[in-house]
Amino acid sequence: MPALTAFRQGLGEAGYAEGQSVAIEYRWAEFQYDRASALAADLVRRKVDVIVTSGGDPTAFAAKAVTSTIPIVNVFGGDPVATGLVASLARPGGNLTGFSLFTADLMPKRLELLSELVPQARMFGLLVNENTHPERIIRDVQEAARAKGVQLQILKAGAEGEFETAFASLVQSRAGALLVANDPFWFGRREQLVALAARYAVPAIYEWREFTVAGGLISYGTSRSGMYRQAGIYVGRILKGAKPSDLPVQQPTTFELVVNLKTAKALGLTVPPSILARADEVIE
Repeated sequence: MPALTAFRQGLGEAGYAEGQSVAIEYRWAEFQYDRASALAADLVRRKVDVIVTSGGDPTAFAAKAVTSTIPIVNVFGGDPVATGLVASLARPGGNLTGFSLFTADLMPKRLELLSELVPQARMFGLLVNENTHPERIIRDVQEAARAKGVQLQILKAGAEGEFETAFASLVQSRAGALLVANDPFWFGRREQLVALAARYAVPAIYEWREFTVAGGLISYGTSRSGMYRQAGIYVGRILKGAKPSDLPVQQPTTFELVVNLKTAKALGLTVPPSILARADEVIE
């Protein structure tokens, strides 16, 4: 796992090596959010020194609910202040800090990029996970769509078996392109989502470069590896005595634009020079 490798790299930069100066207990919810609370409680019973959570806000809330003393480092999906996880970005307070990935904030920008790539599209689809309260993402993309004078169809799926229905509905409505909202569950099913986009010939934009590497058309978002490396560094600082309440929640300052030219050709699309010039990575 690249994210885990990056986390260990960050730990190493902070002076810790797994199996030598630090031991790591791994717990995997496998994208089943209802398991997070029991897994977090198990780690508390084992009296770990730091808990690291990923998978967005549900896992952070699960960990925070079972301990107010063990430091928690979380890779957030959205705005941790708005959700009440921290008091402020600069001074989180409590026992939790981490990194915000700007996932929701970037959705209007993705609509803009997709419009530039598929200028003839007048109807766009937005795929969200109905189990993770996507109201803000829907609202932001609806506002962006209205500003551009295009229509938006909301597609909701909460389980792997609902992907096919969502794509079929997208094609039936004659939508010209698709925005895939960020979600840990989507990330774990990226091969299937990319395959469906190819089968239904739907140009789609994603959050992470891993989707584009897997055959997706285009992605725009933060570097997962970069964030997990920083999480490793934070854990190292906490192990050396820093308090989570004093470590500001960090936000990314750079974003990755990745384009897959092979997929564009298969879809009959010509990638505009304006996008190619801005791309951080072009897959041929």
